[in-house]
Amino acid sequence: MIRLPLTALAMGLLISGCNRAPEGFDRQAGALIDTGHFGNATMNNQQVMTGEKRYVYDLSQRFAAEVLTTVNFAFNSATLDRGAVDTLREQARWIRQFPEVRFRVYGHTDKVGNASYNKSLGLRRANAVVTFLVSQGIDRSRLEAMVSFGETQPLIVTEGRERRNRRTVTEVSGFVASHPTVLDGKYAEVIYREYVNSAEAPSGLSSIQGQDLAITQ
Repeated sequence: MIRLPLTALAMGLLISGCNRAPEGFDRQAGALIDTGHFGNATMNNQQVMTGEKRYVYDLSQRFAAEVLTTVNFAFNSATLDRGAVDTLREQARWIRQFPEVRFRVYGHTDKVGNASYNKSLGLRRANAVVTFLVSQGIDRSRLEAMVSFGETQPLIVTEGRERRNRRTVTEVSGFVASHPTVLDGKYAEVIYREYVNSAEAPSGLSSIQGQDLAITQ
């Protein structure tokens, strides 16, 4: 007499449970391993085994410590202002010291405007940075402006205009696979290479040094 109601109740709970799959179980098989980019799991394993992933992280930390990685933009603009140009020149000097390394430029916007437009604007900003770095002698093949986060990763959470959210961020993304140093696995030599600000003396410095030398003699 009691079993029939309990069985019916159990069946009802089972059916309702089937309609609500546990979180994560409604995805395609393998989605948690490969989040849409075929081969990422294999590539990650290879990078860990060769030490490349750790060296990429170390070099990223060094880049962020020695150079300003972010430039900002005016509202609804992808034009580089004077401050952005100065920062990117410093980035270019640093990047030129490491021809074995690849970089990515990520574009961001503030929350004003629709998401689709902001994603496009973020990508235009990233492309503007890449174009400038190329003009400074960086090989285009080492620079990527593939990802635009648009408005989704603000530094300052606000719905209004915010200059700090209108930015690009340059980051180390990996090594140039075909470079001789990388082929030999000499990642450490790249990481610990001395960074030289510039091989050229500031304008007018040579003549001043010459005058000082003449006075000394």
